Amino acid sequence: MKKHYRWLLFDADGTLFDYARAETTSLRNTFRLLSLPFEEKHLDVYQRINHDLWQAFERNEVTQDALRVRRFEMLLESLQLSGSPDQMSTIYVEQLGLCTHLIEGAYELLQTLHTKSRLAIVTNGLESVQRSRFARSTIRHFISELIISEEIGAAKPQAAFFDITFSRLGHPPREDVLIIGDSLSSDIKGGLDYGIDTCWFNPMRAPRPDDLPITYEIRHLRELLDVLSWGGQVV
Repeated sequence: MKKHYRWLLFDADGTLFDYARAETTSLRNTFRLLSLPFEEKHLDVYQRINHDLWQAFERNEVTQDALRVRRFEMLLESLQLSGSPDQMSTIYVEQLGLCTHLIEGAYELLQTLHTKSRLAIVTNGLESVQRSRFARSTIRHFISELIISEEIGAAKPQAAFFDITFSRLGHPPREDVLIIGDSLSSDIKGGLDYGIDTCWFNPMRAPRPDDLPITYEIRHLRELLDVLSWGGQVV
């Protein structure tokens, strides 16, 4: 059954913004600007390190400040390269903030939805990256709220993140809110634990976990239109 939601909460990286493309471009540029040799395998090493650290961040085991530098300490050590992790981090974050490439269909989806529901972006990404990218993006005028974990002092999937988010939204009923994201651990589990409906964006067709009662699952962003109704008034 189709349902109308007053608020749609979108994750940023990997859901609206093409993070894989941005990550590749930014890492290449960082190595180039530091005059370091770059090989394709370097990207694989970085992605493994970065993924593990972000997972640790979601578990509240590492801070974002530590994460942003630690990943480059580990990368340089793994590649046996000399350099400054702090300088590498600064350049990489600057480069990432310049990348505004969208997931296929994101612009058209938000263009349609913003006249039917209120839209927010809820992200665990770094403040400087998200603010820089959002200011340059073509979707910024569709978004009513941009909620960034680093700014509010809590991260998905923590309940505190959703408490602050709902405060920013004006405390809507939970049944009026849907979260859409690609991360099972932060977006989907966070939404389920908070008691709101969830939509898993799963373009890679990963197996659906048995222990998460996901409300909707889509493989292309345009499929979200198939599960939403246009009833009610946009406020």
